[in-house]
Amino acid sequence: MSEWDAWIGREHKSADTLTPQTAIRWCGTFDLKVPENWLMQQGIHFALCTPYTSTSALGDDGHPLRNESSNSFLPPFPMPRRMWASSDIRFIIPITMGAVVDRISKVVSISEKEGGSGKLAFVGIQHETHANGTLAVSETQTLVFREAASADAPLSPPPLGEGTFDPSEWDAHRELTPDPRLLFRYSALTFNSHRIHYDAPYAEAQERYRGLVVHGPLTASLLLQLAARELGENKLRSFSFRGASPAVADEPLHLVMRRSDDGFEMGAFAADGRQVTKAKAST
Repeated sequence: MSEWDAWIGREHKSADTLTPQTAIRWCGTFDLKVPENWLMQQGIHFALCTPYTSTSALGDDGHPLRNESSNSFLPPFPMPRRMWASSDIRFIIPITMGAVVDRISKVVSISEKEGGSGKLAFVGIQHETHANGTLAVSETQTLVFREAASADAPLSPPPLGEGTFDPSEWDAHRELTPDPRLLFRYSALTFNSHRIHYDAPYAEAQERYRGLVVHGPLTASLLLQLAARELGENKLRSFSFRGASPAVADEPLHLVMRRSDDGFEMGAFAADGRQVTKAKAST
């Protein structure tokens, strides 16, 4: 038994509508064309049914406060730092502009362990997103909670090294530099107020990052767009990603894709070859 077992099975229900305005803002953020057939690009679900916690109920880091009450969806772990560790996604049908969207989120697992940087807690959340009453996206998300960083902890990730990323072993490659404007817009689209994405002094002093941190799902969205460029829109049936190392704003990011025995291997790399995100997909 764990002191957090009472949180397993807790559900949170949310509702939204994929308005043309949201679709236009999503496409504008990524320099994409608004689909003429109204079938939105894969990844749009990240910007739907977003948190609606009031500002007064946010913690210092920008995430919703957690407590012992039955209204707290996530447990009040003593570890304050929260990260989106991974997601395993199944795409069932495209979400169309104008769709009425409902999401049921359920805590399905909680585990704790001791890591190299101290205690860790992992929470698995199952998200079922319906569009006009039909299941459209099924996602299992894993959050990790970490202990506070000491004031003298080395900044993460390390400064870029002398190495370079070689894309020659990959079938598809895109290089871009996520800058604070892109991070700000993605935070706004997803209503994500985690300060590591827009408050550089906080990110460095409190969480010991070397700069503004690129959102994990932002990198995942860019990888989904690479897959769409190579395969066509809404072709993936499954996509999973896992964070390997932080990506920092204003530094080049290499997005890559190649065929594998069971589908496609994908990833994101820093300019010196450090892997940022590991991913795989299937059609």
